Amino acid sequence: MKINNVILRTVAKLVFFIILTLAVYLFFAGHNSPGGGFSGGLVLASALVLLFIVFDIETIQKGLPIDFKLVAALGAFLSVGTGFGALVFGENFLTQAFDYFNVPFFGEIELTTVTIFEGGVALVVVGVVVTILLSISEDE
Repeated sequence: MKINNVILRTVAKLVFFIILTLAVYLFFAGHNSPGGGFSGGLVLASALVLLFIVFDIETIQKGLPIDFKLVAALGAFLSVGTGFGALVFGENFLTQAFDYFNVPFFGEIELTTVTIFEGGVALVVVGVVVTILLSISEDE
């Protein structure tokens, strides 16, 4: 007998977007306050884990056909690539660069290479956590 999970699935869809918003906030707040790629990536991975738990894994993989091993590899490439980018300009490995830009509607914002590095870290964390979850689920 299959249990009707309409309320659980509806609440999970809403909570997914709330968790996703928190992950984005933690990611962008990271270079000036606690947060960043690691904690933002963990929160984003927890949102995906929620979807995998509430809905079955096959449904989520059909709707989100992503190889999370490649996501982790892309993240590692981005993180290491920012380090080598500094070497190209004659700076030490992983030296950050930043500048301020005037963007319409937002005003003056700071853009840094740390954001690219943190994005790579977030992708590595999401890729590894979801890959571990999926590999554990296959070992029934």
